[in-house]
Amino acid sequence: MEVIDSILKAIGNSYLQSKNIYDTIGLILSIIVAHKAVYLIIGMFFTRKFKPAKNKHKYGICIAARNERNVIGNLIDSINKQNYPKDLYTIFVVADNCTDDTADIARSKGAIVYERFDNDHKTKGFALQFLFNNIKKDYGIDSFEGYFIFDADNLLKSNYIEKMNDAFDSGSKIITSFRNTKNFDENWIASTYALHWIRSARTNHRARSLLRLATNIQGTGFLFSNEIVKDGWKYTSLTEDRALTADAVAQGYQITYQDEAEFYDEQPVSLKVALRQRLRWSKGHLQAFVESGPYLFINIFFGKLFLKTNWNKQKKEKKNVTCKNVILGIVESIRHRFASFDTLVQLTPVSLINLIRWLIVCVFIYSCYTYSNGIVNVSLFSGGSFLTKFLRNYANVNINIIPGFKALWMGMLIAILARILYRIGAYFTNMLTAIYLFIIDNDRIKKMDFMDKVLFVLTWPTFDMIGRYTTYIAVFKKVTWKPIPHESKVTIDDLNEVHK
Repeated sequence: MEVIDSILKAIGNSYLQSKNIYDTIGLILSIIVAHKAVYLIIGMFFTRKFKPAKNKHKYGICIAARNERNVIGNLIDSINKQNYPKDLYTIFVVADNCTDDTADIARSKGAIVYERFDNDHKTKGFALQFLFNNIKKDYGIDSFEGYFIFDADNLLKSNYIEKMNDAFDSGSKIITSFRNTKNFDENWIASTYALHWIRSARTNHRARSLLRLATNIQGTGFLFSNEIVKDGWKYTSLTEDRALTADAVAQGYQITYQDEAEFYDEQPVSLKVALRQRLRWSKGHLQAFVESGPYLFINIFFGKLFLKTNWNKQKKEKKNVTCKNVILGIVESIRHRFASFDTLVQLTPVSLINLIRWLIVCVFIYSCYTYSNGIVNVSLFSGGSFLTKFLRNYANVNINIIPGFKALWMGMLIAILARILYRIGAYFTNMLTAIYLFIIDNDRIKKMDFMDKVLFVLTWPTFDMIGRYTTYIAVFKKVTWKPIPHESKVTIDDLNEVHK
């Protein structure tokens, strides 16, 4: 018992120093995400605009589908209704481990279908790898200037390819688009996803695109130059979109956003399915951080040595190194380094870091401190959130306990209660985001009853809450890829009618 007493007191004596470290880490994390406030302001008012294209480019449209007979036909119909020359795009479908007639339906709609059966490699990334290998073999990667990636449940507005072509013709190599939801008001689970995609456009895509940085690819609804897959598709992890984003940024590519190109997809309505999908996302994000984080970190400090590259390239081409070229090289180097930093911040599991430091310092070391020193006139409602301040003002309870195990357990309880109250306060504050999105993007959101909007505002914060806790679980749990069922019979004509 004396040994335990000595250990607890020794740990408790380090609390003040540990709290300084805790606060310093918190300050650093706040600083590295501070630039997102600028993105939020820019995204409220501005986005990158593209001039009408001078040239119409040739595209391959790639769709990975697994038992998608309910939706694959509607997607292809929406593609065939594009106001873009039909001889300039070819639809490719990989029917991945299908046990239904997905392949037959896709062929009947005019798609070129490759069937794949491989139960050992189940991710969408492996399906796309198989598809691009076949395109290379049968057509050649260079037969198409760019490639679109879609999920089988997507639906495209009639001007989608035309608008994406405007961005591609401007010289952009990787472009994502506005993701809307065809079943927004089906239930509260679907609504959280729908609001998340709209938030992504406002707080991530618009500003990064305008500033010529690199936004993040989000699974579907994007276009890239054939040079990205000149050596095949190599992104086969649980979240191939994050892997592609990190790799492209590390190589110096901009990833832009075309706000005028709009498509729809179907969101989960089952909590079980949503949790399964979010766990896969969390695991994939952690994997992308481990795999690409070091590369991005190095790029922040060393970049791609653009000045040297430009110098050597111009020497080989027998061009003079001009002041203008040197300045452009410096600007590009700064842009690439900041884009690498920005992408690394996106991949960094900040919520996990915060949990670890809180458990170590605020729970464990603080409870040891109270064991050694007791609790003297400490409020039960400690912390700086608006909810704890409110409770201190109107229902305050001060605690006094002599040193010992009772003080240890009470210290732990105070820390945990402070965390719970902070999270409850954050939950209510986060509702403001949903209100903001309903107002600012009202013209793009499906018309619905006011009471439905109230419900969706109240439930919206669960999206981030689920993401936080699935990140914690993903650290320890093995996660495998499983398909998300799609049942919606909605067509692009139905959506056009609803949004009139």
